[in-house]
This record gives sequence, structure tokens and C-alpha cells, in this order.
Amino acid sequence: MLHTCSDKYTHRHNKVAAYIHWIICRELGVQVQDKYYEHVPEKVLNINDTVVLWDVPIIRDRTILTNRPDLVFHDKKNSICLLIDVSVPDDNNISAKEVEKISKYKDLEIEISRMWNTKTKVVPVVVGALGMLTKGHSNFIKLIPGHPSTNEVQKIALLGTAHILRKVLG
Repeated sequence: MLHTCSDKYTHRHNKVAAYIHWIICRELGVQVQDKYYEHVPEKVLNINDTVVLWDVPIIRDRTILTNRPDLVFHDKKNSICLLIDVSVPDDNNISAKEVEKISKYKDLEIEISRMWNTKTKVVPVVVGALGMLTKGHSNFIKLIPGHPSTNEVQKIALLGTAHILRKVLG
């Protein structure tokens, strides 16, 4: 029932991703809105030796079908690249979705490591529609600059789910 409103589902997903973008921007010293929910992510941010991409396809030397993670954080100075992809599935599917995200972007991870000569890691941010998290969630979230709050990620997902339920149940 929670996935019958695909535009609301996408909105909930994008709110979680925008919160992570907002946290990264704050960590990099970018001037952002005071409230994360007012933040409108820029497609491309260049800050000193760091590039942050929002929902932008990665151009590669060879064809890779999955080339558009939600966020890409590329720290050129420290040769680190994070491919951050968000999902808000049914709580029963969080573990499978986390594994799916890692395997989905594995080829892109290898290709970026080769092309950009950087240590690249896929970072799945998976939170269930009712707030459930996998055991490994905290290990992934702490890789993200600024260390987004797990509680805040859960809250955003839950508020999105509540909004969907209000629309469906009318």
C-alpha cells in the first residue's frame, strides 16, 4: 500500500537524499539553509578539491548501465570517492535492498577507481518505510562526511510514510 503513490515515494526518497546532501555541504563549509527541509541540492558543487554531484550520470570510458547514484562525493586531495545511494523500501526488504545497492554499483565503483585513480566505495543509505535499519547501517552512515544523524534519516522516512498514508487513506 505504501508504494502505490510513486511520486510521494520519490519525494520521500529525495528528502532523505537532500538531507544527506545538506549535511555534506555543511561539513564542506558551503552556506546552506538553516533547515535541511528547505535545502535544494545543486547538481554539481566544486569546493576546493572536492566535488559533490546530485543525481548526475557519471561519464565513463566503457558502458555501465548503472551510472547514476543519488550522490557522489569525490575528495580529490585524499583520493576518496563515495557513491551514495538512498532507498526507503518496505521494512521487510531493507537487508536485500542494501545488498542490491552494493552489487548494483559495483561495476561503477571499479570503473571510477580506475578512471579517477581513487579509493571508491558504494555507500547504501537504506532505511525502512517505518524506520527499520540494518545492522550495518551505522557503518555506512559514518563514512559520509558530516556524519548524518541516523535518527534524522529515520524521522524523514517516517514523516514521508505518514504523508503517503494520509493521502492513501484520505
